[in-house]
Amino acid sequence: MTQPTLQRKVEVFIRQNRLLKRNGRYLVALSGGADSVALLLFLRKAGFSVEAAHCNFRLRGAESDRDEAFCRRLCEREQVPVHLAHFDTRTYASLHKVSIEMAARVLRYRYFEQLRRDIQADGICVAHHRDDSVETVLINLVRGTGIHGLTGIAAESGHVLRPFLCISRKEILEYLQFLGQDYVTDSTNLVDDVQRNIVRLDVLPLLERLNPAVRENVDATARRLSDAACLLDSYMQRDFQWRGKTGTVRTFPLQAITHEYIVWYLLHGYGFTPAQTENIFVTIRSIREGDSPRSAGQYWQSEQFEVAIGSDCLCLAERVVSLQSLCIPEPGIYVLSDGVKLRVTVEQGAHISTDPASACVDADAVVWPLTVRPCAKADRFVPFGMKGSKLVSDFLTDCKLSILERRRQLVVTEAGGRIVWLPLLRTDNRFRVGPSTRSVIRITLERDE
Repeated sequence: MTQPTLQRKVEVFIRQNRLLKRNGRYLVALSGGADSVALLLFLRKAGFSVEAAHCNFRLRGAESDRDEAFCRRLCEREQVPVHLAHFDTRTYASLHKVSIEMAARVLRYRYFEQLRRDIQADGICVAHHRDDSVETVLINLVRGTGIHGLTGIAAESGHVLRPFLCISRKEILEYLQFLGQDYVTDSTNLVDDVQRNIVRLDVLPLLERLNPAVRENVDATARRLSDAACLLDSYMQRDFQWRGKTGTVRTFPLQAITHEYIVWYLLHGYGFTPAQTENIFVTIRSIREGDSPRSAGQYWQSEQFEVAIGSDCLCLAERVVSLQSLCIPEPGIYVLSDGVKLRVTVEQGAHISTDPASACVDADAVVWPLTVRPCAKADRFVPFGMKGSKLVSDFLTDCKLSILERRRQLVVTEAGGRIVWLPLLRTDNRFRVGPSTRSVIRITLERDE
């Protein structure tokens, strides 16, 4: 490929994807390898304002120092400012219990982003090309993935920009040969001891024996799937959203969950595994088809969230943090948890409340102190409007609350241990406001917006 041909091809790709601005300033990730060297030279010759960043991970001894020296000389010759960083990658990997490859990736992109901010660059240009994207598709396919895992590498990910995704490694090497530009080779890329190297060195050459155009075909399929994923995402964003506010139990109607992908879409940002997603959908399908009784106590947890199947909805909430009993000796504002407070006031007159987050009870019938605590298994109360007592657990079941909502249910009691109020649900009839009421205690559950 000649210089003008590659230049036109990449410039069209940049324009179509709106990756770079002519008056922008960009940081180029420069390893010294063929791809990043070609990217630096292309952007420089195309008239973009660039600075280079090189990371020495201290993993290959003298070879790592050779790469750094090469990058410094190249940038001096091209009159491009270069930023150099050294990392103790093995120590970082050991401390954080991650692979060397993952440690290098985290350190690299963390440094690039901080440097981008420091020099006020518009983006970070990295030299991923079409073959890298094809390898990613195959790796994800082998690991097991959904539609998004088959779309390859994105041209833009936040501030990370990939102008070379439209060209192959072969085209890059031809471009460097045309320019008479040398580069360095990372010897670890030539050994098939990690997944990507196995795909690059063994799998793709074998697939090319079946079809010499395998790289072009996989890339074309990935682009079609990317278009399909964009259309699907726009549809899902419109019609498949959780109901309720963040910080509360959020719900989604069961009758709308017709495919496993819907469960994945609802839960993909909350840390649930593919196995959990599949199990949740199988349970929903079994309930819908009558093959499985609804389990009131079944729920699934990720590191920070939990999900359960309610009477007619899927429920999601942050994992519950046990609330110890909180004594309320007098009127005031009491913090229950982050963003949740209980406001207690005494008001003259026989007021009532129609707000489910607020309750008014007869002050003369209540003995201080009040206590707010989680609901207990044996709790009983007299629901407003009734004469006989009822187990709180039965009342919550009658209200068709999910297991997540029941586990979060609070009760407010008075000094004798009698329940005064189930927040958001019902007051106790023994403390109702009546004609003889002279003053009320107003209890309000408040959540930060």
